[in-house]
Amino acid sequence: MAVDLTAGVKADSLADGGTLAGRVGEDEVVLARSGDRYFAVGAHCTHYHGALADGLVVGSTIRCPLHHACFDLATGEAVRAPALDPISCWRVERQGDAIVVREKASPAPGRRAAPANHPASIVIVGGGAAGLAAADMLRREQYGGPITMISADADPPVDRPNLSKDFLAGEAQDDWIPLWPPDLYADRRVALVLGSRVTSIDSSARAVILENGSRREFGALLLATGADPVRLPIPGADTADVFYLRSFADSRAIVERAKSAKGAVVVGASFIGLEVAASLRTRGVAVDVVAPDERPLERVMGAEIGRFVQGLHEAHGVAFHLGQTVASIAGRRVTLSGGGTVDADFVVVGAGVRPSLGIAERSGLAVDRGITVNEFLETSAPGVFAAGDAARWPDPHSGENIRVEHWVVAERQGQTAAKNMLGGRERFDAVPFFWSQHYDVTIRYVGHAERWDAVRVDGSLDARDATVRFLRGGRALAVATISRDRENLQAEVELEKAAARPALG
Repeated sequence: MAVDLTAGVKADSLADGGTLAGRVGEDEVVLARSGDRYFAVGAHCTHYHGALADGLVVGSTIRCPLHHACFDLATGEAVRAPALDPISCWRVERQGDAIVVREKASPAPGRRAAPANHPASIVIVGGGAAGLAAADMLRREQYGGPITMISADADPPVDRPNLSKDFLAGEAQDDWIPLWPPDLYADRRVALVLGSRVTSIDSSARAVILENGSRREFGALLLATGADPVRLPIPGADTADVFYLRSFADSRAIVERAKSAKGAVVVGASFIGLEVAASLRTRGVAVDVVAPDERPLERVMGAEIGRFVQGLHEAHGVAFHLGQTVASIAGRRVTLSGGGTVDADFVVVGAGVRPSLGIAERSGLAVDRGITVNEFLETSAPGVFAAGDAARWPDPHSGENIRVEHWVVAERQGQTAAKNMLGGRERFDAVPFFWSQHYDVTIRYVGHAERWDAVRVDGSLDARDATVRFLRGGRALAVATISRDRENLQAEVELEKAAARPALG
């Protein structure tokens, strides 16, 4: 039986940074302590319903153990993506040596008014994580001007990580996938232009030019163009039985094809490729994975995790053809570079992505394996910002300019860019985070390590209970965990603290 927080709990029963799951009437509530202050908030994250009592209190915030969303304990505001919606708060009283939770508090008033010199209008190019998070933050920051989001996709912004995970596996419904319900665009006054491509920027006229020749003027511009799948340059790769996964439409098409299929080939042993393999196996489709790597995920997560993930997939019936590529596709026959063949009803290509840089290049923006931005996410053109998979930024944690393809990073960059488009000077210094799901195993990864000189494993990967640290010069650059969600949050905090120390060369 959950603790009735209205009956009070002893103040000293909760240590600094501690949490207690309880209830107030019919509501599930978490009591949290930060120093000498006590807070009562909704028990579940508004992103994927993670239990906040299992999370981490950091200052006056609480972080979700699932995907590192962060909420202000005093106001309930979602201050860090991936959660966008707030949690509820309750009034807390101290009575002698007891802490008593009272009635639910009224929603916090809106944030500060946007500055008087805010942009007359804002255009967002791209309908993904960064673009939607930016639009959301602009309205939360009380920006009152027009917002236009231009997307080449046919669908409104969606929960893209779900497309290779639960939705593809048949465990998530269609209506779970949109990031906003349809009527919220009108409520938030965000003009959503779908199925349209921006070709270039007219910087002098402060306008973007669309493929159909029309123009949209802007006071500030966010390029959130994302990345495009790498396509196979081989015979037979342009047939209807070869699929790529980037959009909601792509995922729906694979689901439809899988309904009547017995076997599939997945090209690439990346996160996307392996998540697709797991989802297809969940649907009962036989899967062969073809990849040039010696071991799955080794380049990103090292040999230890690569070996574990390969074994996990093999235990679920996935066959690997490593050290090879696909040479050609003809009907059901997939010919490998080693000369062998595999029969398959369809092929899913997960061979990586390339940042979408065409608009930036044609518009004369600085580009270096991504759209070059400063610590405020502003490009080489004043008033033009970039965020998400296409942006390369100066990372204070590694001391390098990096570009990553992580959903949470894209959302957080969109939020920071939104504040800076309104005149803020907020540096983007978030520690990168992502998660990858394989059957009933979830790997959480915080930090960024493109190269390392040591890997330290604590616990047992085979027992699905481990922490893996990627080190360079004795310093942890990234930490991956399995079944240690709170430890992953603690690693995030440690990496944040380490950013204040001298960067590695």
